[in-house]
Amino acid sequence: MQAVDLTKPGEKRKLIWAAILGLVALLILWWALFGFGGSSGSSTTASRSTATPTPVRSRPGTQRPAEAVSQDVLDLARFAPIEYQPSSYSAPEARRNIFAYYVPPPQPSPVVQEPVPSPTPPPPLLLASMSPSNVYARSGDFKLDISGDKFTPAVKIFFDGRELPTTYTGPQQLSANVSASMIAAPGSHSIMVRTPDNSLYSNTAALSVAAPPTPNFLYVGIISPHSRVYDTAIVQDRSNKNIMNIHRGDVIGGRFRVTSISDKELVMMDTTLKIKHTLAMSEGDKNVNNPLMRPTPRVEVEDDEP
Repeated sequence: MQAVDLTKPGEKRKLIWAAILGLVALLILWWALFGFGGSSGSSTTASRSTATPTPVRSRPGTQRPAEAVSQDVLDLARFAPIEYQPSSYSAPEARRNIFAYYVPPPQPSPVVQEPVPSPTPPPPLLLASMSPSNVYARSGDFKLDISGDKFTPAVKIFFDGRELPTTYTGPQQLSANVSASMIAAPGSHSIMVRTPDNSLYSNTAALSVAAPPTPNFLYVGIISPHSRVYDTAIVQDRSNKNIMNIHRGDVIGGRFRVTSISDKELVMMDTTLKIKHTLAMSEGDKNVNNPLMRPTPRVEVEDDEP
C-alpha cells in the first residue's frame, strides 16, 4: 500500500474529509441501534405501546390524563357486543310467481248442432176409422171395414205388414176379411192402407185384440147312466162354491152353453162370441161342506134285481 504524502496540500484535505465522513457514519449507526438517551427510549416505548397498548394505572388520589381515559374507553369498546342494525332494504315485487305455472284454459268443446228434421209430409191417403176396432182373441173370422179418403182400386189393406184380399167400394171405403188365426192371441195389431209399391200410403191405426171372458166354473165330476144319453156334469161355481148338476144343452153363467160332457173334460160354447172353452175334470174345493164332495162314479151296468 502506498503511503500518503501529507506535504501535498490536496492530500491533507482528502484525509480530513474521510475522517469526518467516518465519524458521521458511526453516529448514524449508533442512533439506529441504541438511540441518544431518553428520546430514543420514549420512541421505542411509544412504538411498542402502539403495537400492544398497556393500560396505565393511576395512583389513588391522582387524576389521570384525558388521553389515558379515552384509551381505556377504546380498549373496553373492543369487547362490547356488536349490535347489528340491518339497513332498510325492500326487494321489489316479483313480476310473476315462479311457482305458479300457466295453465291454458280448456278448449271449448264444439257444439254439435243437430239438424232440425224437416216435417214429415202428410200421407197421401187418409185412414179415418175402421170397424170393428176391438175384437176378442180366439173369435172367428170377421169383416174389417176401413173408412177414409183418396182411396184407389190399387190400394190394399195391410194387417201387420201382411196384405189382405181387399174389396174396393169407393174412394172413401175399403173392406177385407180377417181370419181367426190372425187374432188367436191377445195384443195390438197395426192396420195400414197402401199400394204394394208404397207409392201411396196412409196413416197407421191399431186393432186391439182382447182376451175373451172365460167361464168361472170347475168341472168336478160326472153322473152317467148306462145309456149315456143323459150324462150329468157336476159343476162348482168359483164365486160362491155352489155345486150344480148340468146337462148337455144347458146354459150356465148366462152365456156358456154345454156342448159335450165326458169323464175327462166339459166343453162349453160362448153364445155371444162363439168361442169354445174346455174345462178339465178336477177335484174342486175340498173345504166346502157339501154332500157331493167326490164325483159319483159312472154306472157301467144296472144292479141285478132279486
